[in-house]
Amino acid sequence: MNAISFLSLVSLIFSIATATLYSGLSSSYYDRVCPEALPTIKRVVEDALAQERRMGASLLRLHFHDCFVNGCDASILLDQTSTIDSEKNALPNANSARGFEVIDKIKFEVDKVCGRPVVSCADILAVAARDSVVALGGPWWKVKLGRRDSTTASRTEANANLPSPFMDLPALIKNFKDQGLDEEDLVVLSGAHTLGFAQCFTFRDRIHNETNIHPAFASHLRTICPQVGADSRLAPLDSTPGSFDVKYFTNLMSKKGILRSDQALFNGGVTNELVSKYSRNQKEFWADFAKSMVKMGDIKPLTGNRGQIRNICRKTNFKIY
Repeated sequence: MNAISFLSLVSLIFSIATATLYSGLSSSYYDRVCPEALPTIKRVVEDALAQERRMGASLLRLHFHDCFVNGCDASILLDQTSTIDSEKNALPNANSARGFEVIDKIKFEVDKVCGRPVVSCADILAVAARDSVVALGGPWWKVKLGRRDSTTASRTEANANLPSPFMDLPALIKNFKDQGLDEEDLVVLSGAHTLGFAQCFTFRDRIHNETNIHPAFASHLRTICPQVGADSRLAPLDSTPGSFDVKYFTNLMSKKGILRSDQALFNGGVTNELVSKYSRNQKEFWADFAKSMVKMGDIKPLTGNRGQIRNICRKTNFKIY
């Protein structure tokens, strides 16, 4: 091999390595540029959950609702402006999505320890979701990092792409398939409803009109959620809403799914066996949940020179980095 060919080969290898480094995601992305970033996120998340345990479910939901709308790019965090049609105002998020002030706090603290804005808001969402699950007794997984933040948002896409609590099983399967996720991902990620609460308007029709629900369970929920009014009154999504366990799945098998979209997973359809499997095996649920969270976090990330690292998660930068 002559010198020119050798140098060409070296250049090609360097180009491939550089493209891999700057275009892909890696769990070690911040190890050298800001090794204190992830411990700082963990600390702020744990502080937030110590004040309000429910916040863990809210932070997990933010990451989910971010990724299902044009990828995991922190578009859900952008406030309404003359040029931004905020996803916060979409039907699945309005008066429902919460935890934005915790993300603001994380961003402030991370930028302080890093000395400058090097950690994206999209990555903060992904890590905060993981740390919330761990803090509530669930599994830990390596979060792939290196996402950048969008400069746009879409309320229209949020309304179209986010799964509804009123969906039946075929609609849910299609909704997840559109994001590159399969039936196992659907069931295991729905298991995130082992945490948190639902508002009355999301389950009113189910408890008053549907038959595939445990009668005593429906009767109890009707005391919380009447046929008229109390739209925002809360009921827990499972019997242990502050613990990451398998009660969600055992409840479904007893016809105690609070949402129509939850009970649809165990209603004689193709996902019945998956629900049954996870109800019996917490270790398998944890392992598959971690795997599906990584898979969801891979939905259309902005990397390389696409997007920006926002200085403030609620608004885009004047200058694109």
